[in-house]
Amino acid sequence: MPLVLGKVNRFFLFLLAPALGFLVAFSTIQPAETLQAEGLALSAHESKKLADDLGQQLDDTKTKLRNVEIVVEDIRDRAKAEQKDYEEQNKHINNLLVTSRSQTQKSADVLDTILSNMLGNPIGQSFGKKSTVKVYSLQEAGYRGYMAKVRLQDPSALKMVLANNSVKSKGETTSHAGKRTGAVLAINAGGFMSDSKGYLQPLGITVVDGKIRTFSNNSNLSFVGFNNKGHLVGANIKTQAQITQQGILQGASFLPRLLQDGKRLPIPRAWANARQPRTLIGHFDNGDLLVIVIDGRREGWSNGVTLEEAQRKLQEFHVVDAYNLDGGGSSAFYYNGKLLNKPSGGKERPVVSNLVIMP
Repeated sequence: MPLVLGKVNRFFLFLLAPALGFLVAFSTIQPAETLQAEGLALSAHESKKLADDLGQQLDDTKTKLRNVEIVVEDIRDRAKAEQKDYEEQNKHINNLLVTSRSQTQKSADVLDTILSNMLGNPIGQSFGKKSTVKVYSLQEAGYRGYMAKVRLQDPSALKMVLANNSVKSKGETTSHAGKRTGAVLAINAGGFMSDSKGYLQPLGITVVDGKIRTFSNNSNLSFVGFNNKGHLVGANIKTQAQITQQGILQGASFLPRLLQDGKRLPIPRAWANARQPRTLIGHFDNGDLLVIVIDGRREGWSNGVTLEEAQRKLQEFHVVDAYNLDGGGSSAFYYNGKLLNKPSGGKERPVVSNLVIMP
């Protein structure tokens, strides 16, 4: 509104300029004094003509002033109308925001009810400034493992962490990464390869805080990325420019992709019907993230889960998009200062990257 009022003030000055100029000139000339000084030199006819001219000019000025008043009043009315429209629009937008928040909360409440009906009440909950984390045991679903539902209040709560912050290293356990960063939740992330000296390097693409630490256009790998809004934006990335264009801040690679828009995708033959420990990631239909770790390769405890079984279970959980991260002996679920699952090797395996959630 300050901009509108500024324009109105300038418009008034523009309209009033002729009238003000005449009045200034009129006051400067002082025709009465002029007539008095030159009265003897003017004939009666000339005096009358001068008076008539001055009278006409005064009438014209009054008419212009009335016209200016009408225009000013019209502008004021329009300004008031614009102000009213602005206030109505603001009110409408605020109502939409309130409704949106209400619907989002209702959606979250419904999802929580669904999960509680399937899995029981959360075994742990963390309500931080940057994130809300609810952890469920998967035992009610028939698996030895854990699932976390994560809502990000701040996208910076989610980070991809390289072991020792280095592309090439001896690795770092998920628990150590969680404690080192002060995270409330941590899971192992991307796949990796090792050289003859035991040094580990990530497979595919790795992005940390918006910086591309490793890059590969290997189409067999799936990239699991998170953008500057904290949304899961996994895709087949072919160029580094795509990462920047999509605002991706964190990410790592493995395979395969499990669900897309709620539909199951084909499982590669080499991975089909294989029961293994798994680490899975995705997002629900309300936008909340989920991470799952299921134990396996432990006789008497858990044999693991096939990717086909995982797809069906994820659909039951109302998951929209989902990816398989590095599993096997790498699978680890750290929450609130403790490792909750039982890794297949009897202890945690050092890995090249971990996904952490800050409180």
